[in-house]
Amino acid sequence: MPLKAQRLRSEEYAENFSDIHPPLTDTRAQVESNRCLYCYDAPCTKACPTSIDVPHFIKQISSGNIKGSAHTILSANIMGAGCARVCPTEKLCEGACVLNGLHHEPIPIGLLQRHATDAALRNNWKLFERKPSIGKKVAVVGAGPAGLACAHALSCEGVDVTIFEKEQKSGGLMTYGIAAYKVTPEFCKDETDFILNIGGIDVKYGQALGKDISLEKLEQEYDAVFLAMGLGNTRRLDIPGEELAGVADAISFIYDIRTKSSAEVAVGEKVAVIGMGMTAIDAATQSKRLGAREVTMVYRRTKNEMPCTQKEFDLAMLDGCQVVWLAAPKKIEGKDGKVAALVCDEMTLGKPDASGRRAPEPTGKTITLDVDMVIKATGQIPFGGLFGKVALENKGGKITVNAMRQTSRPKIFAGGDCVNGGAEVVNAVQDGKDAAKGILKLVGIPGHGL
Repeated sequence: MPLKAQRLRSEEYAENFSDIHPPLTDTRAQVESNRCLYCYDAPCTKACPTSIDVPHFIKQISSGNIKGSAHTILSANIMGAGCARVCPTEKLCEGACVLNGLHHEPIPIGLLQRHATDAALRNNWKLFERKPSIGKKVAVVGAGPAGLACAHALSCEGVDVTIFEKEQKSGGLMTYGIAAYKVTPEFCKDETDFILNIGGIDVKYGQALGKDISLEKLEQEYDAVFLAMGLGNTRRLDIPGEELAGVADAISFIYDIRTKSSAEVAVGEKVAVIGMGMTAIDAATQSKRLGAREVTMVYRRTKNEMPCTQKEFDLAMLDGCQVVWLAAPKKIEGKDGKVAALVCDEMTLGKPDASGRRAPEPTGKTITLDVDMVIKATGQIPFGGLFGKVALENKGGKITVNAMRQTSRPKIFAGGDCVNGGAEVVNAVQDGKDAAKGILKLVGIPGHGL
């Protein structure tokens, strides 16, 4: 059962990785927007980390003002088009919709948001004007959601921004770390181009912090620095057999799918994915869509504790993935240096741990899965050793910041996953907005509308 690339015909690959989100038609958007109760003090707006005025943008759609609706959304969340595709809306805005309590289907806020923002990207509407340069310059490390949101907000106020990005494209997690059928490469380019077209933002690609650029130099040469470089590699399992051929981490696996052709990305016949978060779901479903015959997700707790949403879980089930609950990896067995089996401890749930969930404990029994590939989706660890001589306060590698996302060094701000340890794209966008507000205050320019 060797790992193999190009298991599918090119047309099958194209179909499996095309956009799975059917957009609303104009008629359907009108119907759904007219169902909204336009609540005062709306709970959907409160549930949005970027505080999008949901009733207002939906009312604008119902009245035919699509451009105004897009402006309302993107003023609060410049990555509103991407978030419409990847946000766990059932946990956020749609989950807070009052219609849930009335035993009706909630307003499809994500689809309505996509309806308006797709029009903005498609027509390249110029919704924002950059103020004249104020002579202040800021360095942003990372062109992901947090970095782009901060850069766009600062540029609107006349600040000259230079983004240093280690990859060759902007978008960060959206471009490299999320399943291609959720956000296609074409969409990612359209969204980042739309954001950067405000002007006043220079992106330098192939520039990695700690390698090509130093934080010490950035701190000296710029009025402020915003760190938004995300997280590092997937956390190790620290079990025997982890170094065998056929063991991959989910981040690298998804990255390869996003950056290489189908002929270059190998997948096993029988794949085990360890974890049950959103990245684990992406790794499992994409393994299936690459042509794996069997994909089994392994999770040490039960379905009640899974961190992914029900919507994501249902997608994996529809793609034919299987799940083994209450199982924790114990060792990976090999043959001729390659993965041959995954041995797991059977677990039971004991008392709640620090996360508030019941802690898994071994029962003394094991189960063995016949697999030829193991994908680790067990969370990422913070980057280490990037800051050189610049000391920043941190907790377990996560940078410590105040409400304005200011670090222990006044000129340096930070946000996104490098601060929170891994959250939603929409949270990263809000961090970028908060940092921009703090930076404008630092350089003596009050930010408006942030």
